[in-house]
Amino acid sequence: MKLPPLRALQCFEAVARFNSFSKAADQLHITQSAVSHQVRQLEEYLGESMFNRKGRTLSLTDMGERYYEEVSQSLANISNASQQIREGKSGKIRLALYSSLAVKWLIPRLDHLRQQHPEIELSLNMVADEPDCSDQVADCFITVYPPKRNFVSQLLYAERLYPVCGKKIWQQIQDKPLPEALWQYPLLSVQSVFPDSALGEDWIRWCELGGFTLPKTVKMNYFSHMLMAAEAARYEQGITLVNHYLMNDQDRQHNFVRIPMHEILTGDSFYFVYKKSRAKQTDIVKLGRWLKQQCYDQDQNSYEQEPQAGSRVQGKAALASD
Repeated sequence: MKLPPLRALQCFEAVARFNSFSKAADQLHITQSAVSHQVRQLEEYLGESMFNRKGRTLSLTDMGERYYEEVSQSLANISNASQQIREGKSGKIRLALYSSLAVKWLIPRLDHLRQQHPEIELSLNMVADEPDCSDQVADCFITVYPPKRNFVSQLLYAERLYPVCGKKIWQQIQDKPLPEALWQYPLLSVQSVFPDSALGEDWIRWCELGGFTLPKTVKMNYFSHMLMAAEAARYEQGITLVNHYLMNDQDRQHNFVRIPMHEILTGDSFYFVYKKSRAKQTDIVKLGRWLKQQCYDQDQNSYEQEPQAGSRVQGKAALASD
């Protein structure tokens, strides 16, 4: 496939569209003489004159008219195809995020997204580990470890944990002093919260923040993932620490009770991430704003459905702030 000089084609198309060398130069951010040089180079390549030049009057030749019709459409097709690769097709967005966050937090909210933004067609790519921030995976991502270069990263929330139990255990401890009542039940520890630390690190740090020591005699069961520990707590197998973003309204109403004690920051923050080249893609921008608003609303409402404990909140820190 033998092609003419592409830069010369671009300059020719701009001059023909504006019927002006100076306006074409402004559009392309180059000098007028550079535009003239490129057009002459194209005419020499084709062996035909593309413009009639009579004093200050400029017009396309018959050959130039036919060539412009073909070239302008071809350049538009190239531009559209390139933009779709860089920014994605308008309305269709692929979002990659952790499976637990998708299942427990995002999917129950998708109807609200459809009501607010019916123009967005969202497909989810759920991953067990960190998503590879690549176009082959998705158009945008929710991740704890955003890329440092060439990406826009919007903070959604800082992860916080608090203790929960099933309703049966809560009925047994609600009138007893805390935290002492907790030690009578198995503590369900999640190893992935602090993966490079000792077993039970989540409960050890939670106790330290509250100003008390975890008894050596307490029974502790270990889980690789928070969803597993939460499911065990739902079946009254013990008490666990959960991220409140993994507890939907149905969980709060039917399955779990938040024990009125302090929260602990894990040090992880979740970000909405997309390439800088997509920063003007309105559907991704809308999705980012919607996700941020959902996180804000979740924070505002996180205590509304929890037991009113008042003076029963124990420990040095009743709430760890962002």
